[in-house]
Amino acid sequence: MNARGALGRYGEDLAVRRLAEAGMRILDRNWRCREGEIDIVASDGDALVVCEVKARRAGPYEHPMASVRAGKAERLRRLAECWLERHGGPPPGGVRIDLVGVVVPDRGAPVVEHVKGVA
Repeated sequence: MNARGALGRYGEDLAVRRLAEAGMRILDRNWRCREGEIDIVASDGDALVVCEVKARRAGPYEHPMASVRAGKAERLRRLAECWLERHGGPPPGGVRIDLVGVVVPDRGAPVVEHVKGVA
């Protein structure tokens, strides 16, 4: 695994921990279909949560939260539909798309932000 892949995996591990601490149940990680990949699928009460994780090293780069634009949000909606087709349809609480952004500094603890309902 290269450094970028390792950073992404680390960010996803931190995101899973944050979501679990918030009371969510993790249903799937890195779920793939021909449309693409969902980083994390979780349940939050009776709602299904499709979660995109973006991890960056601290520096002059774009903040991870800024990287999910309209095209990516639409793709996440299509991926959610694919996941639901294969797993029994929509739950009573509907579907929500969340984003977890992780910024990893050179020193110190990473900063993990979870934003609900981004798309």
